[in-house]
Amino acid sequence: MKPLYWLLAFIPIALGLSWTKQDPLVVFAASALAIVPLAALMGDATEALAEFLGPTWGGLLNATLGNAPEIIISIFALRDGLVHIVKSSLTGSILGNLLFGMGLSMVAAGVKNPREEQTFDPKVARMNAALLMLASFALVIPAIFVASSGRAVKQTLSLEIAGALFFLYLAGLIMTLMRNRAVVGVLAAEAELIDAHSKKAGEVHGPSWGRNQALLILAGVAVALAFMSELLTGAIEPASERLGLTPLFTGVFLLALVGNAAELYNAVRFARKDQMDLSLGITMGASTQVALLVAPILVFTGYFMGQDMNLIFSNFEIVAIGLAVMVTRALTYDGASSWLEGLMLIVLYVMLGFAFYHMPVPH
Repeated sequence: MKPLYWLLAFIPIALGLSWTKQDPLVVFAASALAIVPLAALMGDATEALAEFLGPTWGGLLNATLGNAPEIIISIFALRDGLVHIVKSSLTGSILGNLLFGMGLSMVAAGVKNPREEQTFDPKVARMNAALLMLASFALVIPAIFVASSGRAVKQTLSLEIAGALFFLYLAGLIMTLMRNRAVVGVLAAEAELIDAHSKKAGEVHGPSWGRNQALLILAGVAVALAFMSELLTGAIEPASERLGLTPLFTGVFLLALVGNAAELYNAVRFARKDQMDLSLGITMGASTQVALLVAPILVFTGYFMGQDMNLIFSNFEIVAIGLAVMVTRALTYDGASSWLEGLMLIVLYVMLGFAFYHMPVPH
């Protein structure tokens, strides 16, 4: 059993704390710890189903459901009107995967083999970086519109941009089906990548679940995620006030890390096995999917919920994402990494954290 699965004990703990009206800070911590293994369990169930669907459809299923925990958490937050926290969690997902997740992976691989550089496919890394740059432009366009016109951006503009991003994601799916294989990084088809690397290493990876068992586990995890997400979003604002944190910092560094904890764990785990192609595919692919899939889905969901969910981000969030994309592209361009480069990414993440922590709440 994976070490993360021991955290499933926090599910009844979080429910009990909520029903007995305990401190929101304690409820938030317990529900956050419960979501981490649920996300990992959903990934394992999806991977088990992928074995019955074949590499192409299985990879697409894994790519689609890979972001389900983050989407579920954000939908419950939108229902509670926490639009500002949902938007900041999108920023945090990109920063967390690119800087913290990739940095930890490079450090983990470098510490295990300190005298050697870790290598990976530079073409895939460059393609991912190009997609991330395109996604960052989608965040810049509304900000430039506001600065140049002096008017607030209507939700229509965000819907149009979200539609364009989602169209690009669908185009990636079509290319996947035409080539009969999952596109590394673009769709973050982790199941196929893990299977390929495991066969190459002679390993048996993933749970040996049957199809019906995997479906039941997937359904149960989805229900449990819904309950834990409701507890998490209900306690997030009072917990943030108790800790003296702004909603922006809470979304960027707390909510985002909770939703991506399982992916970060897998990225570091494969980096320690010297499988940097897979590790970078998870981190960069997850960031790409946040922009191409998660953000459009949340914009559309907010529209139908009557919430003003848009793609208008603060100037500092745009600068932070731009810095993360440029630094990541520079460090992965040559197809090699070291523990020092990973440490650079982590230090940049920490410095941005200091800035987000001290940023005042906008009026």
